Amino acid sequence: MSEPLIDRYFALAADPDLDAYFAQFADDAVVEDEGHLYEGIDAIRTWRTTVPAVSYHLRRVEPTERGRRAVAEIRGDFPGSPVTLGFAFVLDADRIRELAIRPVAE
Repeated sequence: MSEPLIDRYFALAADPDLDAYFAQFADDAVVEDEGHLYEGIDAIRTWRTTVPAVSYHLRRVEPTERGRRAVAEIRGDFPGSPVTLGFAFVLDADRIRELAIRPVAE
């Protein structure tokens, strides 16, 4: 299942130019990653600048009650690479309102 907004997210997440990446989030968006919440675009900017450079292989996208869930394999220079993560998106028109990133057992 192709989802243009989610495809765009993964393309921009791998791009070193982060301005377009940040532009896809609502100003009051919330991101959860590794058990931490980042509320608002300034906090999301701070979080994202600490994420190492990685590559993404999108495996699938599934509908959820609140949005979409993408499962992707992440490879990079970090302990445990590669890992499979779930990305739960809540979208508002063409922007990301919420994103929760969690490990997936496969």
